[in-house]
Amino acid sequence: MDDRLLLGIDIGTSSSKGVLVDLAGRIVAEHAVAHGFDMPQPGWAEQDADAVWWSDFRQISRALISQAGVDSGRIAGVACSAIAPTMLPLDENYRPLRPAILYGIDTRAGAEIAEMNAMLGADAIFARSGHALSAQSVGPKVLWYRKHQPALFKQTRKIVSAATYLVFRLTDRFVLDNYVAPYFTPFFDVHEMKWRKDWVERVCPLEWLPQTRWSIEPAGSVSAKAAAETGIPAGTPVAVGTADALAEAVAAGAVSSGDLMVMYGTTLFLIQTTAEYRPRRDLWASVHLQPGAAILAAGMSTSGALLTWFRAEFAGDLLAAEAQGGISAYAHLAQEAAATPPGADGLITLPYFSGERTPINDVDARGVFFGLTLSHKRAHLYRSCLEGIAYGLRHNIEAMAAAGAAPDRLIAIGGGAQDPLWPQICSDVTGLPQDVPQRTIGAAYGDAYIAGVAAGLFSDYGALRDSWVIIDRRIQPNLAAKATYDALYPIYRDLYRDNRERMRRLSRLNANELAP
Repeated sequence: MDDRLLLGIDIGTSSSKGVLVDLAGRIVAEHAVAHGFDMPQPGWAEQDADAVWWSDFRQISRALISQAGVDSGRIAGVACSAIAPTMLPLDENYRPLRPAILYGIDTRAGAEIAEMNAMLGADAIFARSGHALSAQSVGPKVLWYRKHQPALFKQTRKIVSAATYLVFRLTDRFVLDNYVAPYFTPFFDVHEMKWRKDWVERVCPLEWLPQTRWSIEPAGSVSAKAAAETGIPAGTPVAVGTADALAEAVAAGAVSSGDLMVMYGTTLFLIQTTAEYRPRRDLWASVHLQPGAAILAAGMSTSGALLTWFRAEFAGDLLAAEAQGGISAYAHLAQEAAATPPGADGLITLPYFSGERTPINDVDARGVFFGLTLSHKRAHLYRSCLEGIAYGLRHNIEAMAAAGAAPDRLIAIGGGAQDPLWPQICSDVTGLPQDVPQRTIGAAYGDAYIAGVAAGLFSDYGALRDSWVIIDRRIQPNLAAKATYDALYPIYRDLYRDNRERMRRLSRLNANELAP
């Protein structure tokens, strides 16, 4: 019997998780670490690369080896994934110069998006990059960094994303996977699959960017220094790795054309595997783990983050009861909301509490509670938040269908997939069933499989489908509830359309008041 093990570690927005898995997909050990992210100003979101990313990785790898009680020499491969795209500048010694600027939840570079569109042409950017500039794009954030922190910019020698930094700490090599590279818009040419030198050097030197490779390729092996810090034996193969979202899709088994992974996390992220590359301005297209497949992706800026905010601001009593040994505040809120009728008695929430990514791609979008009356209670507000997220999911799925990529199958994964109410409301709003895998460990599980491919232990997705991913249950839509949501959904869509300019004016007013 082959007793080799695969190590996968994922660094997420609010927690990190790792697993040791045998070649049949059985989990030998798992460990998680919670962390936060900083919001030093409205619209900013940052994380410390060493205090969060690398510290979590080291802690988790050692905990897994200790918990499993196995000879670390059995580890045959390592892969990591992380939040993406992030913008982390490194100095001449390859140490972080500042906290990393996070993905689309950080909306600071709105002016730089407009500047780059004017500089290069919005149509030309989309034609070469396959992406329109948005809060998700790295390029405008690099430009913001150059303009607003010039002293640090002069000290910079590398610009990396989170997984790139982790792989560097493990192997001393800088690599970025081809899935994440297009999100460095407008720097990456998706047609030639390489950095576009003339556009990159409008903002920063080309040599600051890492080499691009396929996610399942080996990046190198664990160095002696990294082995001492992590407990992983020196020489262990390390995969190039990828973003947390694509690793989640692998963990869900969403690897066949038409499979749509719905990741219920701090943000809601969608990845659909497609047979061909389908760029759209309102969504994100990219390549998959390897040549021959592509993805169409979408993401909402605040989903789980909105629920966390609501719990903190409106459920202090439930948090106190939870601390005293009661049920979780989330579970209590879900019970209250479940007793409230679909449609929350005429209350609609726009969940744009940190701008919004797809399909509206508007950093100035703002959250709205619409239809409040004196009869509404906390339960109505919480249910309306869940429904607002579900309306956003429906909006994104409709955009995918308009691109000629209506999904054949939805697979729910992430911590929120275990919520008793949230995924059900999403099925009710969209009218689509969702498969929930037996194991909802998340991206780290997908990382372990990627590690196996990079180490040469798997050649395709056969083992993933046969033994790694087993569907536990199917969430069926409630058609009566869907009828209610069908009536409310057009109002949800109208709310943003009719208030978009007011949101922009309000955002500009706030920005001016906050300016030094």
